[in-house]
Amino acid sequence: MGNAVLQSIHVHPVKAFRGISLRQAVVEPWGLSGDRRWALIDDGGKVVTQREQPRLALAAAELVPGGGLRLSAPGRESVTVPVPEPSGTVPVNIFGTKVEAVLAEDAASAWCADYLQADVRLVHLDDPATRRPIDPDFALPGETVSFADGYPLLVTTVSSLDALNSLMAQGDHAHEGPLPMDRFRPSVVVAGTEAWAEDDWSRLAVGDVVFRVAKTCGRCVVTTTDQGTAERGREPLRTLARHRRFGTDLVFGQNLVPTSPGTIRVGDPVRILD
Repeated sequence: MGNAVLQSIHVHPVKAFRGISLRQAVVEPWGLSGDRRWALIDDGGKVVTQREQPRLALAAAELVPGGGLRLSAPGRESVTVPVPEPSGTVPVNIFGTKVEAVLAEDAASAWCADYLQADVRLVHLDDPATRRPIDPDFALPGETVSFADGYPLLVTTVSSLDALNSLMAQGDHAHEGPLPMDRFRPSVVVAGTEAWAEDDWSRLAVGDVVFRVAKTCGRCVVTTTDQGTAERGREPLRTLARHRRFGTDLVFGQNLVPTSPGTIRVGDPVRILD
């Protein structure tokens, strides 16, 4: 494990939109800086993801100076979205948990609604330090998270993806593989480990930043969505169901919570502490 390194860093400025690869990122208590501070909600306030709208995979959100966004999608003029003034909040339902967030300007929501042909609005998480606690079954007091599914970061490993693709190649839907890592929408990707080594991690350091492993990551239908075409298949869930079932979860990757601040950089050494 002495040669494990951080291979890549990914942020998703708007939840469910395409990710951005970075050379370095600031680690905040609730996740990587700029990651999943924005999300779409439906007319009932429920967060909209690729589970319901796979075409979100084709929409891009670029971070602009000052914290705003530039949204783009195939066949659409791009639109720049400023961070909204926190003059009031609206309730957001994210997987059954109520969180307060601030509505983006009407033009931004209209752009998103027109793209999806659905009644959606864009919201911004103005205060990630207080708005959304992590599941208390897996959190320490005071830990919070952005609009990520449940935890500040997700780590995956190159060797485990290689192993999964080898297993897929032996299955009924081998024509769907090999799959790229973006199917799993990780925050950080580690190279130089044994396959599935992350199953046994409980604490790790990336450069000088320390993380604890909160729990394994159970996977959903989003992993079956081609992030380049928005088309859905059967893999990797079929292969995960055969080889990576942990209780009721089909597992790939580990959820992380930072325990120290700092900046991580591609090429940083990764050390397993516990």
